[in-house]
Amino acid sequence: FSGETDLSTSKLVFSDEFNQGMLDLNSWSYDLGDGCPSLCGWGNNEWQVYAKSNVITVNNQLVISATKHVDNYYSGRITTKDKFEFTYGRVEMRAKLPNWEGMWPAFWMLGANIDEISWPNCGELDILEHGDYVKDSTSNNPGLISSAVHYGPQDYSRQATSVPNKIFFDTGQERFVRAEKIIDNPFEEYHTYAIQWAPDKIQFFVDEEMYFEFPMQSQHSPFDKPFFLLLNLAVGGHWTDGYVAPGFTSATYEIDYVRVYQ
Repeated sequence: FSGETDLSTSKLVFSDEFNQGMLDLNSWSYDLGDGCPSLCGWGNNEWQVYAKSNVITVNNQLVISATKHVDNYYSGRITTKDKFEFTYGRVEMRAKLPNWEGMWPAFWMLGANIDEISWPNCGELDILEHGDYVKDSTSNNPGLISSAVHYGPQDYSRQATSVPNKIFFDTGQERFVRAEKIIDNPFEEYHTYAIQWAPDKIQFFVDEEMYFEFPMQSQHSPFDKPFFLLLNLAVGGHWTDGYVAPGFTSATYEIDYVRVYQ
């Protein structure tokens, strides 16, 4: 597989239209709890506990809800780990984002060998993240979305991409390249978030517009091995500078479909 995915000739290898009345457990599993004891706060100082009851399918869509009960926050996270894993292709999701400051919805991918070689060496591809517009260090526009490519400190020299607003970090533990885009009506309208993953480059799209390209250059690992999908709605955490706007009771992340083409 190489080059761009031509949807007219490619095959739909995975699809969930969320029209079964319940989560398809042949495709997805729940991640539950607060990440403890091994990864409390899911590694990001997130506030929520993940629960099955916060993930439902209704009106032919997946709804992940963040809720607050007394002083505790609950939300949902699902993954295709060990059920659907793949190498290369086009992945897309159509979704409407939760409308509350401090929510952190994401659609992302992790290397399927994470249990053997751990993160970040397994690689991570963030197709969509939203919520950092409440941080001091980024644009305060609610339409701010981003995508990122994460990899180990031994992988890749600093990538020279031509993407506006790209951000490169080398934390010592990991390296990542991130790009941002401001979209209109993230809460009121559905938008399509996609990735096109090939041996020579990884491209990220919103509503069919490519806004980030990560070139593989001569090195392909860890992005030449199977990955799995994740969908989640975090609350607080470092992405929001640990902030959730006062008065919160609930917010919803509404996903119309997830599709993978090869």
